[in-house]
Amino acid sequence: MNNKNSNKGNFLSRKQFEILIVCIVTGFIIGYSYNQAQDNRTSSSLNSQLFAQEDSYREELIEQQERNIELAEERNHLQDKIREYEKKYASNEKEYEQLVEEAEDLRLLLGELTAEGKGVRVTLQDAEYDPTAVNPNDYIVHESHVFKVLHELKISGAQAITINGQRLMANSYIHCNGPVITIDGKQHPAPFVIEAVGDSATLSASLNLKGGVINQLLNDNIVVTLEENQNIMMSKVKVES
Repeated sequence: MNNKNSNKGNFLSRKQFEILIVCIVTGFIIGYSYNQAQDNRTSSSLNSQLFAQEDSYREELIEQQERNIELAEERNHLQDKIREYEKKYASNEKEYEQLVEEAEDLRLLLGELTAEGKGVRVTLQDAEYDPTAVNPNDYIVHESHVFKVLHELKISGAQAITINGQRLMANSYIHCNGPVITIDGKQHPAPFVIEAVGDSATLSASLNLKGGVINQLLNDNIVVTLEENQNIMMSKVKVES
């Protein structure tokens, strides 16, 4: 009787043990399956995020490429404008240089700039008076004689002119009063030394033309001396305030 109960008890313990093992294995399988499912869901979520981020990067890359194309077109347009300006400047460069030279010449004639360079010196003197002459004024240098020299020098390219050291301006006033001439209110006696800065060969040739200024002055009994100078210096006009 006791052996039967003992065997029965051992049998129950083995059954319980087997059931326990089955439960443990089953629980392990269920837990593993659950974890796998969780991992799959997490992996799927990460993949979705990665795909979304990749799409975002792709769109941003496309936008940058389009912007680069726009910038390249803008750069090409600006380069075309620069080339256009360069061509325009090159075509007008000579004209620009000519305008600058003309402006400087005008400033020289106005006496605003110091003048220095080659030129000529023309000296006009009264002739010796002839007592048998009817009119003694025929032997005196007059303003008309001075003007003839000045006009010829200017049209021959003189850049600056002085009379007895006084710089002439574009609006200078010259008046003859007997044996003296008045320039802008200042009197100067004969002889009258006229200096001009410019191409000395051209200025000299213009004055010496046959039938030109010097011939006319000699015919009017004026003593004329013409010199070509290597260097003439003229200070600019001081404007009184």
